[in-house]
Amino acid sequence: MIVRSAHTEDLTSIMTVLDAAKGIMRASGNTGQWVNGYPSREVVEADIFSGYGFVVVDGARIVGYFAYILSPEPTYSYIEGGAWLEDTLPYHVVHRIGSVPEVHGVFRTIMDWCFERDPNIRIDTHRDNHIMQHCILDYGFTYCGVIYLADGAPRLAYQKLL
Repeated sequence: MIVRSAHTEDLTSIMTVLDAAKGIMRASGNTGQWVNGYPSREVVEADIFSGYGFVVVDGARIVGYFAYILSPEPTYSYIEGGAWLEDTLPYHVVHRIGSVPEVHGVFRTIMDWCFERDPNIRIDTHRDNHIMQHCILDYGFTYCGVIYLADGAPRLAYQKLL
C-alpha cells in the first residue's frame, strides 16, 4: 500500500471509503460518530484544497483516506482529565481516518507514513469507537485525556512522540 495526496478526481472513491468506514462503526456499536452527513464531500474537498487530504492506495484501488494537518489544532488547546505528553513542540493531527473493511493494515500504513514526516502526532476518537481506540493504543499512542470538538462533543485524545 502507498500513501499519496488526494485529488478532486478521487472524491467518489474517497466518499465510498468513508461510507464503508461508517458501516464498520455502526456494525461495532458506534452510532454517535460521523453522523448527520459528516464527513461530507465539502469537508473532504476542503482537505484536498488545503493540502491535508491523503489516500491509501492498494494496487489501483483507494482503500483508505485521512487528513494530516499541521498544528495547532484549536480543539486541542484544552484537555480534561490529563495532559499532552509534550505541549511546546509543533505536531501533526490525524483526522477522518477511514478504510474499507476487507483490507487490513491501513491504519498502520497511515501511521508509518505520518511518523516518517513528523515525530509528534496527536489523534482523537469517539468514546464508542473501540476499533480505533484499539488501533491507536496498539500503535503505541498514549491516552492523554478528553478534548472537546467545536460543537462541544467529547473525544478521547492521544499522542505519540518518537
